[in-house]
Amino acid sequence: MKRTFEEALEHRRSYYSIGSSSPVSDEELIRVVRQAVKHVPSAFNSQSTRIVLLLGDEHKKLWDIVKDTLKARILAEAFVKTEAKIDGCFASGHGTVLYFEDMSVVRGLQDAFPSYKDNFPTWAQHTSAMHQFAIWAMLEERGLGASLQHYNPLIDEEVRRTWELPEDWMLIAEMPFGVPTGEPGDKDFGDVVQAHEGFPLRRSFYSGL
Repeated sequence: MKRTFEEALEHRRSYYSIGSSSPVSDEELIRVVRQAVKHVPSAFNSQSTRIVLLLGDEHKKLWDIVKDTLKARILAEAFVKTEAKIDGCFASGHGTVLYFEDMSVVRGLQDAFPSYKDNFPTWAQHTSAMHQFAIWAMLEERGLGASLQHYNPLIDEEVRRTWELPEDWMLIAEMPFGVPTGEPGDKDFGDVVQAHEGFPLRRSFYSGL
């Protein structure tokens, strides 16, 4: 049964146990990404988000880059656990969505609207976040589990070189996904304070799951 948007919001979770299969075709995954890029809004209609969808060997290549980068930076004893986590939680999946913001677009808006110059980088992050959530929810609706990772900026240079991406593309996040092979953890919610007459609704934030 198709979920409402509210139900999709509630159902979205972080999955750290994923397999390499997919209940939908790669063509459908490409369509999902295109739908998000086309329909997700952006401040000043900037349309600054850029997305790279990695599948198959290209997906595995990304996580090899992550491991090689971290191996050169952390102690060998610590890397053993790190490598196991990357292999079991991320590289084991079907693919990875890379989220970028095109900073040439951001700079163009800064030049065009100098009064808002300082805000455009923040608004670009907002735009990226909306794309992340939209794609995350749509993947889950298709039976795929995902999580959001941030190995940038450590891997930025190698990612640009490997996939020949423009220097102006700033990597924001990496989203590995695949068919769930385990259950997500419980959601922990912070206090939600109901609005009373004369007082605004306030909500404390909790760590994302």
